[in-house]
Amino acid sequence: MKGEAAVIGSGPNGLAAAIRLAQAGLRVKVFEAAGNIGGGTQSAEITLPGFVHDLGSAVHPLAVSSPFFRTLPLQAAGLQWLQPAAALAHPLDDGTAVLLKRDIHETSDQFDPESRTAWNQMFRPLVENWPDLMEELLRPLRFPHRQPFVMAAFGIAAIQPAALFARTSFRSPRARALFAGSAAHSFLKLSSPLSSAYGLMLNAAGHAVGWPVPQGGAQTVADALSNVLRSLGGCVQTNTQINALEDLGRPHLILCDVTPRQFLALAANHLPANYARLLRNYRYGPGIFKMDWALSEPIPWRARDCLQAATVHVGGTLEEIAGYESSVADGRPLGKPFIILAQPSLFDRSRAPNGKHTAWAYCHVPNGWSESMLDQMEAQIERFAPGFRDCILARCTHDPAQMCHLNQNLIGGDINGGASDLLQFVLRPTWRQYSTPLEGVYLCSSSTPPSGGVHGMCGFHAACRAIRWLQQSEN
Repeated sequence: MKGEAAVIGSGPNGLAAAIRLAQAGLRVKVFEAAGNIGGGTQSAEITLPGFVHDLGSAVHPLAVSSPFFRTLPLQAAGLQWLQPAAALAHPLDDGTAVLLKRDIHETSDQFDPESRTAWNQMFRPLVENWPDLMEELLRPLRFPHRQPFVMAAFGIAAIQPAALFARTSFRSPRARALFAGSAAHSFLKLSSPLSSAYGLMLNAAGHAVGWPVPQGGAQTVADALSNVLRSLGGCVQTNTQINALEDLGRPHLILCDVTPRQFLALAANHLPANYARLLRNYRYGPGIFKMDWALSEPIPWRARDCLQAATVHVGGTLEEIAGYESSVADGRPLGKPFIILAQPSLFDRSRAPNGKHTAWAYCHVPNGWSESMLDQMEAQIERFAPGFRDCILARCTHDPAQMCHLNQNLIGGDINGGASDLLQFVLRPTWRQYSTPLEGVYLCSSSTPPSGGVHGMCGFHAACRAIRWLQQSEN
């Protein structure tokens, strides 16, 4: 196939789209407004010299599961995954922690017999069919072409509210807490339909592929994708703000790794009124308040098992997590925050000077929240790691506005590209999904299926649809 294609944005979805277009034979150029590539996969020394922090994502179970990424020579392009002994740790007030281990039975042996059986029965089919499951879940909604019975069982459980599913499936408070922490990655109330999907998928990922961290930081994910693109003849141009589609000239295809708000500005008056209205009505989800710490030593968890995992869910019981997430959705965070924390330097010595460490964490806040959560977050970590504050050499905070400044797609601090409730799960961002009313112009951001996460599948599917249109228009 001959022709030129332009991609706006160099996040994982933009780079995935560019690679797929280049594979089809198109001459591809990616335009990035920032001085560095990566979007949500960037790393930098933002506290003290020698301490490397991830500015966006830190832990990547969906990247290693991505059907498209798995076809690319990313290891040869410089990406190395590091696998902690445990995918996830979830400390509790009794001084212990429940661990999500690769082995399903090692995980379920931490529960009572009834919960152990329920966990095994729920997750074994998902793990055994993980590649097929990812092919079906990381794409636009359709009738399953692979493993229809496994997908049907997943769908019945996934559409349920996470709090209800956890209470009816697991008698063990430990199993409920472990499931709730993963389900809270949805940014939904745990009483909302579809919140279980995240608990199922992320816990199954822990068993199937782990929750790895990239050696050297998340930036290496973007760098490896960029290297693959360059090997196919494509290029990335940084420090180039595209303010209107006309700035790109007349390429055969334009793919936009942007959310609806940015696309409205790019397309200006070229969009039909009804489509523009749908984009204006698109709803963004809660934001995040993010913190990074340079530490003098590892976090002093009371439950030493937490040192086996790069990821720690800090939030206590199912009831506590559900209560906090509900208050965020209602517009006013109340109680102790649920925190998603990463401690990659335990497993990657390139992240900090010898003997020192880094930590990365965020909690959910209402979209556009402007108040600090610093004290609440550090107090919550101290609850499970007494002496944590004594280890802090330096800290850096980012509220939702500062997150958006780092990455223009993070409207109000929303890292998922829009609310992931049931309606916007099916129609994301509109019934057209990747397509727009403009010929040859497509959306490829996390505002399209299958939504947020570092997997590149939004970009891949958008590029596939664009290629099909171009092939048909040439015939």
